[in-house]
Amino acid sequence: MSNAPGDARRGLLSATRNGVATLLSAGRTRLELLGNEIREEKLRAVRLLLLSQLVAFCLMVGTIVAVALCVIVFWDDRVLVLASFIGVFFVLGGAAALLLWHKLHQPSAIFAASIGELDEDLRQINSEGGQGAAGTH
Repeated sequence: MSNAPGDARRGLLSATRNGVATLLSAGRTRLELLGNEIREEKLRAVRLLLLSQLVAFCLMVGTIVAVALCVIVFWDDRVLVLASFIGVFFVLGGAAALLLWHKLHQPSAIFAASIGELDEDLRQINSEGGQGAAGTH
């Protein structure tokens, strides 16, 4: 009989340890997932930055050469050619600025997987809590 309280304490301690271990394991999994998402988002941002710089460089060089060629070909109307290109560049620059503004204000899906997993964990905890309460009545 004297061993029964000790056994109960050991059982309670073991259950507490198992619960803490499960909680730590779930927390570690969530942190690893969060770290992976941050790493993926960083790589995506660097790729986009490098690609945008390459596009901008190529378009600038091509545009300068095209404008120079048009000015040489239409030398007699060089003022009209240059004025036309100025207008085209302002329109294209404005359109690009609007597109950039739109892209910057789109919501990002960063941490969507982590938030989804945490929502699922909360849903499971709440459903288990509800079942446990219903089972005791």
